[in-house]
Amino acid sequence: MSINLKVMQVIPKLGYGGAETGCYDIAHYLPENNCKSFIVTSGGELTKFVDKRKVKLIRLPVHSKNPILILINSFILMGIILFYNISIVHARSRAPAWSCWLATKLTSRKFVTTFHGTYDFRGKFKKFYNSVMVRSDLIIAGSNFIFSHIKENYSELIDIKKKFLVIFRGINVDYFDPSTKLELEEKKLLTDWEIEDNKKIILLPGRLTSWKGQELFLEAINLVNIELGYEAFYAVILGNDQGRKLYKKKLLILAEKYRMTKQVKFIDHCEDMALAYKVSDIVVSSSIEPEAFGRVAVEAQSMKKLIIASNIGGSNETIIDEKTGLLFQSGDAKSLSNKIIKALTMDETLLKIMGNEGRKNIMTKFNVEKMCFSTYSEYKRLFN
Repeated sequence: MSINLKVMQVIPKLGYGGAETGCYDIAHYLPENNCKSFIVTSGGELTKFVDKRKVKLIRLPVHSKNPILILINSFILMGIILFYNISIVHARSRAPAWSCWLATKLTSRKFVTTFHGTYDFRGKFKKFYNSVMVRSDLIIAGSNFIFSHIKENYSELIDIKKKFLVIFRGINVDYFDPSTKLELEEKKLLTDWEIEDNKKIILLPGRLTSWKGQELFLEAINLVNIELGYEAFYAVILGNDQGRKLYKKKLLILAEKYRMTKQVKFIDHCEDMALAYKVSDIVVSSSIEPEAFGRVAVEAQSMKKLIIASNIGGSNETIIDEKTGLLFQSGDAKSLSNKIIKALTMDETLLKIMGNEGRKNIMTKFNVEKMCFSTYSEYKRLFN
């Protein structure tokens, strides 16, 4: 049966985000199980790593929200489905999902969606636009938080005959493994970041956008400095502004206001995120809005690093408070600063125990193999 299974995943861009890496991982897992694998995308950094011998990569402007282009894409997708005899179409974002929905309706193929975020659903039009994600034969939620969100806000649109379940995102624990990084690599990265290796590093990864909580982080760091003294550590904000120049300028002004221009490092990009975690002592996820899953928290634990995260959204599911990490009161700079102080002054033995427990937690629950196997099993059931 699996030999005849052909799965086409459709995603706007194949970048380094959670949805994108999940798509990439499953695309390469399927051929190992005698399934044909296809990705339709407009482009992205990860496309250069796609193994063209195993995965058929098709470029199409599926990132566009233009209604006319969405309609044109649906007919092109219909042609691809018929030409390659695709069995299942899996959409991972709303705009391409509308194209996939129409294409699968017209070709009588199975349609799968993964609900990756809460999305803005204020207003009838927005909610209708989002509703395509629950119009599929199989609805996958990336966390229990997202599952509850869908039930609460889209229950009237969910057909009870269709399957709706949680498949946690997974990460590559072989890549996010502290034992694979060399001391020489670590020293080079610290030199590139212009950081002295005798001070602790607090890392805040994530694109520069207000809901990721970079302002809250800087406010908390200022409170830590007042308590412990200036420049006892470095704070690294790692992420691209993606065109949000004014927001980055605001953060730079804030760092200057708190007199932390030498202590706070703004790094646009890091090719090796595992290495970025490895050189850090503490990792922070300070989001002021719920993370659908919270990849940073999972990656940090896999790297045996202490994670401090907001007590909302996916973080509540991926972190065991006081065992694999620390949760702080969302939106509260004082609460975050208290947790940072606790981590900075924590006994090294306890830090090591928490790091080991963190990796164990990820290996058990959030391994990429587990995610791929669960998704593949659902594909097979749907195909039957």
